[in-house]
Amino acid sequence: MHRQALAGMLWSKQFYYFDVDRWLVEHGSHPLMQSASRGIRNTEWFHMLNSDVISMPDKWEYPWYAAWDLAFHTISLSLVDFDFAKEQLLLMMRGLYFHPNGQIPAYEWNFSDVNPPVHAWATLYLYKMEQTLGRADLRFLERSFTGLLLNFNWWVNRKDPDGRSVFSGGFLGLDNIGVFDRTAKLPTGGSLEQADGTAWMAFCCQCMLAIALILCEYDPMYEEAAFKFMQHFLWISYAMDRIGDNRDEMWDEQDGFFYDLLRMPNGQAMRLKVRSMVGLLPLCASTVFAPNAPERYPRLMERIALFRKRYPEIVSHVAPTSDGFIGYKGRRLMSILNQRKLERVLAYMLDENEFLGPPRHPFTVALSSGTSVCLLR
Repeated sequence: MHRQALAGMLWSKQFYYFDVDRWLVEHGSHPLMQSASRGIRNTEWFHMLNSDVISMPDKWEYPWYAAWDLAFHTISLSLVDFDFAKEQLLLMMRGLYFHPNGQIPAYEWNFSDVNPPVHAWATLYLYKMEQTLGRADLRFLERSFTGLLLNFNWWVNRKDPDGRSVFSGGFLGLDNIGVFDRTAKLPTGGSLEQADGTAWMAFCCQCMLAIALILCEYDPMYEEAAFKFMQHFLWISYAMDRIGDNRDEMWDEQDGFFYDLLRMPNGQAMRLKVRSMVGLLPLCASTVFAPNAPERYPRLMERIALFRKRYPEIVSHVAPTSDGFIGYKGRRLMSILNQRKLERVLAYMLDENEFLGPPRHPFTVALSSGTSVCLLR
């Protein structure tokens, strides 16, 4: 079965050619040369020229790459071809694929769609797996880090509209079914603050921090980058559950679960209390660090000490040191959830009347127009 699965992965590799500049000219919608026509997709990707062998979901129904699927493909492909797996990750960050603003292309139907930022995780995974074989490819790690840093800045600049470390990515894969189409404008107006999108970014920060700490061993300049991502992680985690009134945060203290937050044009907010994958994604933002890992980096420790001094209440709220997160041989867990939150979320996930059971209860949102939107859950 294992060999068949790998054979299927190798069979799905194919040459993919798409000159978007030429395609837009032929459709009379090149933004620099013609007046854009309505309904023509990918007009902002006129720079793109794809001309490589790429791992596809399959050769008949989906004969085009999907960048976040591809990140997962590389993990399997590394079992038989490490070089090809690494090349596939780097491919998405080449100038002829990568958007000048730092976005990784999603898929042919809409390159501007938003997928979870998993490329940092895949990069770190491949590096560590190859390291166990005695081949630590620091060149690959450093080249990837440069592109991943640009992509991270795109997320911060484009998908955190209010600068509050709260992200609204859109669809974000996983076939999440919500009350609203998360890629379209909301019928209520306002914005949707996404628990899963925000958790994905917290997870991305952890992976980027881990990569920066590896690179610190060879160049101390990466200590500043490591602190950048540690600081971002703390702000994002705090944004999901701020100190004080809990009425307009993603974490619902009464229910013990994370929900998307619908923020209305008048400033009011309401949680969309649908217990779904959206609220479980914060579990993924958990990374184990070796004991005393940061202590090896003096500049990083100076900045962490300064952050603790400036924001002691935030550090104690987000990353308490007294609730069981120091583990075997002094290993430390960096997570959005402290022990109490973890137990409450897992209680839902493992409940036969909740995630392990069939859908039971409809969820309805009443709109200002007098209509309502209903989702069966």
